[in-house]
Amino acid sequence: MQNKRALMVWGLLVVAANLRPSLTGVGPLLDRVQADLGLSPAVAGLVNTLPLLAFAVISPVVPRMAPRRGPERLLASALVVLTLGIAIRWVPSTVSLFAGTVLIGAGIAVGNVLLPSLIKRDFPTKVGLLTSAYATVMGGVAAVASGVAVPISEVAPGGWYTALGCWIALALAAIVLWLPQVRTPRPAARAVSGHRLPWGSGLAWAVTAFMGLQSLGFYVVVTWLPQVVQDSGIGAAEAGWLLFVFQVVAVVTSLAAPAMLRWARDQRALATVNSLIMLAGYAGLLLAPQWALLWTVVLGLGGGACLVLALAFLSLRAQDAAAAGALSAMAQSVGYLLAAVGPAVFGLLHTVSSGWSTPLALMCAAAAGQTLVAVVAGRGTVPALRRG
Repeated sequence: MQNKRALMVWGLLVVAANLRPSLTGVGPLLDRVQADLGLSPAVAGLVNTLPLLAFAVISPVVPRMAPRRGPERLLASALVVLTLGIAIRWVPSTVSLFAGTVLIGAGIAVGNVLLPSLIKRDFPTKVGLLTSAYATVMGGVAAVASGVAVPISEVAPGGWYTALGCWIALALAAIVLWLPQVRTPRPAARAVSGHRLPWGSGLAWAVTAFMGLQSLGFYVVVTWLPQVVQDSGIGAAEAGWLLFVFQVVAVVTSLAAPAMLRWARDQRALATVNSLIMLAGYAGLLLAPQWALLWTVVLGLGGGACLVLALAFLSLRAQDAAAAGALSAMAQSVGYLLAAVGPAVFGLLHTVSSGWSTPLALMCAAAAGQTLVAVVAGRGTVPALRRG
């Protein structure tokens, strides 16, 4: 029994390791992709936007699909789709690049929704610990992917195609480790989905808003932080390292999350304080951009904790695994739609205002809004809903 549970944990963690590297490894290579394929900046930007749109479109469908196929089989299918997407994107053509990106987004979307509900179902007393563990693995591999993308493209045959395609090895490893879960029969009563999405719950909307606003902040930072700090007088190489620092600090912070979750009676104070830390980071970049390293560390501290809290809310605010699946689908659908729009709006405001003050003020407002919803999202349980 212990061996089966350990294998389940390892499977979940390796699945989590696949949920970000195919996304974060693109940004550092985007200029090379654009030059080699002759893409305009707007078209090249779709490589980052399409997966987030796939998250928003597919997430609400997952709770309907999981009871029919079984969550283990559905997750295995998603890993196959992800692997196929990475393989297709390895082919050197514009069509392959975008077709593979859509498949990658679809596969990751299913994993995003199912992991919180599987943790709620199989490890209900370890939600905080396992959520932190998979967030740490997810963030750590994402940071590595962004850091090694350019070096791999410079030494590997195929250049940036290989730098994007090499993550197929990790996806294949996840399939192999997850296969035992597919072969293990699960009682029908232990299904992780089946509830209708909780659109009528105020608490569910607070969790959704918290998820969306922290996702918005993450994708704005990873997209625009290098350009923001370069325009304040920092060199391009140093700006790239600052982005790496942001992700590493976020990973380290997520490691401390289990202790914080165990200590707190509920999560209102934790969510509020860390949202205020995010607000301080954005305000610092706005008012004193010359201290960019300090504000990057501050954003990493708040961002890492907020990510773990957002993921933990999907399980902690739900009565059972089925409700966790429904809440996860709702929060990630709306949340990633907001995340997809955020970087584009940030860039548009920069263009219109000819500076970074207006877009950074917008992020301060977003962090302030996140602070307000944190007070609601940090406590309570979404009411039981009728099964769909």
